[in-house]
Amino acid sequence: MDDNETNRCLLTARLDAEGYKTMEAEDGEKTLAIVREIAPDVVLLDVMMPKIDGFEVCRRLKADTTLGFVPIIMVTARTDSQDVVTGLNAGADEYLTKPVDHAALVARVHSMLRIKELHDRAEAQAAELASWNRTLEQRVAEQVAQIERVSRLKRFLSPQIAELILSSSPNESLETHRRQVTIVFCDLRGFTAFSEVAEPEEVMAVMREYHTALGSVVHEFEGTLERFMGDGIMVIFGDPIPCPDPCVRAVQMAAAMRSRLSELSSKWRRESHELGFGIGIAHGYATLGPIGFEGRCEYSAIGTVVNLAARLCAEARDGQILIDSKVRAAIDDRATTQTVGELMLKGLHRPITAYNVVETI
Repeated sequence: MDDNETNRCLLTARLDAEGYKTMEAEDGEKTLAIVREIAPDVVLLDVMMPKIDGFEVCRRLKADTTLGFVPIIMVTARTDSQDVVTGLNAGADEYLTKPVDHAALVARVHSMLRIKELHDRAEAQAAELASWNRTLEQRVAEQVAQIERVSRLKRFLSPQIAELILSSSPNESLETHRRQVTIVFCDLRGFTAFSEVAEPEEVMAVMREYHTALGSVVHEFEGTLERFMGDGIMVIFGDPIPCPDPCVRAVQMAAAMRSRLSELSSKWRRESHELGFGIGIAHGYATLGPIGFEGRCEYSAIGTVVNLAARLCAEARDGQILIDSKVRAAIDDRATTQTVGELMLKGLHRPITAYNVVETI
């Protein structure tokens, strides 16, 4: 047994005694093969080896990106400072010269294992952080996509309906049900006569200004815009998402609409368009849910309260906000009203006491 083999056996025995599991290779080629196969925690590498010397083995191992971090301790009889520099430049993490002090060797191995543990932990944390970042980026991308989908849907649906459609479980909220709601109808006075004599481009321009003005007010007061019907608009308060004081909110919205349309009416009059604006509001039970067929649905409300609000709107003169007695009782002292009297409304069998909202407080 030569000195190298004797030293190797002694090193192996000492490390085995410390509880380390070891594996030997008799030349450089086998060393490369074993390290790449098992990826050990530490490599003890002699410089003088058959086929490929230790310096070249060290270079190849350090250049192999598939291995990750594997500490290498050069153990050799070559003590020349140039050899030490060559070994360290090749990528060695430690350099021990023979004869080896076994206590120093074990200390070096312990040190390299601590460094590897810290390195592996840092890599694991970096991988975990990268995973979190990818998850965060994915969530942000999903949220942006969700916002874009909601924005597109809001062009055609009420924001409340769009949010429920895109939520994880919209069916329960959007299925047919019965609930107390406040219904608001509004339309333009004189629109039919105007559209008979005006050019189509003029009608479209007026409608665009009208819908833009009222649409922003509906969103401001968080009403559910049921639909546009030419110059008619229907808004629901209290569904599909319940809200506190739906009558108060409806009346406040109506007052804001009246103010906004007063400004528009002045502009239209300067353009020779004689158009007024009236509103009707009623409160009561309605049946609500999707109406239509599989290929095309609208969310709507059906019931006497809907008809009542529509009839009050039809009776309203320019600038009037007509409300029924239930809405009057609900708004209490938050608005100044005037009694209009009992009205016989089309489709209703008994007279309805109506009130005009003069101003909100």
